[in-house]
Amino acid sequence: MQIYLARNNQQAGPYTLEQVNQMLASQQVLLTDLAWHQGMTEWKALGELTQGKLVYQPEGYEPAPATPEASSFQQPQNTASYNNSSLNQPQAKAAQTELASIGTRALAKIIDLLLWLPAAAIPSFFLTQDQFGQLSELQQKMQSATSSDQAVQLQSELFRLIPADAWQMMAIYLLIMLGIQAFLLAKSGQSIGKRLTKIKIVDAEDHSKVGLTRVFALRTLVFIILNLLFMPFITIADYIFALGEKRQTLHDKLAKTKVVKQEK
Repeated sequence: MQIYLARNNQQAGPYTLEQVNQMLASQQVLLTDLAWHQGMTEWKALGELTQGKLVYQPEGYEPAPATPEASSFQQPQNTASYNNSSLNQPQAKAAQTELASIGTRALAKIIDLLLWLPAAAIPSFFLTQDQFGQLSELQQKMQSATSSDQAVQLQSELFRLIPADAWQMMAIYLLIMLGIQAFLLAKSGQSIGKRLTKIKIVDAEDHSKVGLTRVFALRTLVFIILNLLFMPFITIADYIFALGEKRQTLHDKLAKTKVVKQEK
């Protein structure tokens, strides 16, 4: 097995598995360094391959006879020759990955938002004909409300009109949607909208997969709460940041992530 390593857009190798494990043990290479070998479709952080351990044990691999210890990562041998290796390995992931456009990200966001609309339609399945009439009357009064106090009072009446069963079904739908999105984000860095638009969330530094806390809790839940409290100011501020060179929104910077195009 020949393994290629990359750090800071510089590629080194090939190394045997035994050499890589020796360098991991001596900390000549780090778990944040990227690695690639035949059978992999993309570069991945060594820590992801080893599951945080200082030894890499690929499934089904049979160790080869021992070879001389490899030189340090900072001074790899045969740098010129392995760049043209017959393996035709991909260029370092950090250098190859292309940032997702603002338009594509906006489209993915719109798709994700549309998935929440069914929750608003759920109460209609629980209202009687008389309640529909009351609902229509309340909506007309809210449109013609002359003060914020009056609007708040009418809104409270509207909420009380919706049966408890409808609220429960709405809560169940929202929890299921949050669970699905959290699972997809943790697994591939893609919400449903991002999956359809072929973009994904990666670590801002080494382009590795992002953990659930950062990819869902910080990027999603925190900003759902902020948007509810400070709409539309937080939304505008969030996307102003995306105009920068790295196209990182405010929630990207908070979670130390960025959004890139999915590898073909």
